Amino acid sequence: MREAGRISAEALKAVGEAVRPGVTTFELDRIAHACITKHGASSAFLNYNGFPATACVSINDEVIHGIPGRNRVLKEGDLVSVDLGAVYRGYVGDNAATFAAGELSPEAKRLNDTTRESLFEGIKMAVAGGRVGDISEAIQRYCEERGYSVVRDYTGHGVGRKMHEDPCVPNFGTAGRGVRLMPGMVLAIEPMINGGTCAVKVMPDGWTVKTRDGKLSAHFEHTVAITADGPKIMTLL
Repeated sequence: MREAGRISAEALKAVGEAVRPGVTTFELDRIAHACITKHGASSAFLNYNGFPATACVSINDEVIHGIPGRNRVLKEGDLVSVDLGAVYRGYVGDNAATFAAGELSPEAKRLNDTTRESLFEGIKMAVAGGRVGDISEAIQRYCEERGYSVVRDYTGHGVGRKMHEDPCVPNFGTAGRGVRLMPGMVLAIEPMINGGTCAVKVMPDGWTVKTRDGKLSAHFEHTVAITADGPKIMTLL
C-alpha cells in the first residue's frame, strides 16, 4: 500500500504542476494516466462503476467526480479539484487536492487553505484506540468555525484491496463515536468543503456533483494508515 500510495501521490503532483489557464481537463487526465502506468500500476478510477477517466477533475462549484473533457479549458482563477488513485499489486492508493489555475481570488484561496488544513486536523485524530468520530468532528469543527459547510452526501472511506471499503469516514460527526480505530486499518480521509450551503446536486451526466447554490467547493484527500506509532500518510511524497 505504501507503493500504491506513492504512485498515486506522484500522479497527483504531476497533474497539479500542469494546472494552469489554457490547459484542458482532458490533458490533465492524460498526464495522470501516463504517470500511473509508467510505474507499472493501473488507474483505480478508470471504468470504476463506469467512470470514463483516470482522474476526476472538478472546477469551481463542482465538488467531486467531474469528468475530464477535450473542450473543458481551465481559465484564470479557476479552483481545480483533482481526485485520482492507483492500483499496485492488488492494493489501492487514493488521494486528492485542489489546485489554482493562475491567481485565486481571496475567497477561493481562503476556502482552499481551510480545506487543506482541515484534512491534517482530521489526520491528527487518526490514532489507534480512537474513534472515526474523532476524525469527523475535528474536520467539521475546523471548517465550520471558519464559516464553511461540510458536504454530507459523500464521505471518506476505508481503502485496501478495494477503493471503497468499510468503515465510512464522514467529515462531520461527534468525537468518541463510530468505529474504533485499530492498527492495520487504512482510511481515505477526504474533506469536501463548500463556501456556501452543504447541499449538492448530481448533474445529468450521472457523475459530476455540484454545490446547489453555485458557490465554490474544495477537496483534499490522503490515504492514512493507523499504526501503534500514530497516523502514517501513505500518499505524502
